[in-house]
Amino acid sequence: VLRCLGIPTRVITNFNSAHDKNLNLSIDKYIDMSGNTLHLSEDSVWNFHVWNESWFVRKDLGSFYDGWQVLDATPQEKSKGIYQCGPASTRAIKEGDVNLDYDSPFVFAAVNADCVTWIRYSKKRKERIYSDTRKIGRFISTKAVGSNSRVDVTTNYKYPEVKEISFKIPYSQYKNSLLDDRKILVTAV
Repeated sequence: VLRCLGIPTRVITNFNSAHDKNLNLSIDKYIDMSGNTLHLSEDSVWNFHVWNESWFVRKDLGSFYDGWQVLDATPQEKSKGIYQCGPASTRAIKEGDVNLDYDSPFVFAAVNADCVTWIRYSKKRKERIYSDTRKIGRFISTKAVGSNSRVDVTTNYKYPEVKEISFKIPYSQYKNSLLDDRKILVTAV
């Protein structure tokens, strides 16, 4: 319908799409001390989820948020009392501006939530035992114009994950070498 009105629109597919039911920006899994899953959260991870993006000027949010906006024709949660999702600015999603209207926190979690496993010792005591920051929001894609090729638009939604550095020397030795480098720079100035 939006294309018929002359508004640029495209279909987006998000693989490993988070469904953050309580909007805490994480997908929480709880286990007991024996490792059995406790069904305390309604959060889930879907293999994929599909929505639309349309290109809008955002006078209501400011020009910083102009551009592609997420619109979900199949929302799973109520927003302001009705089933709706969007228009959420992809720029807001990428920048983590989850305090904006139009379901920004829900879309942010769909592409960028952490998967956290908790061990629950009692109703009052739990401990985070694992966190996966890379599982959610993989290969966010659309179809290329004029061909059936996939275009990866993940960087429109999130910054690249920071890669872990593996040390071949003890960390204390590495840390001391940085101090030595700083001394050399100070001496050179």
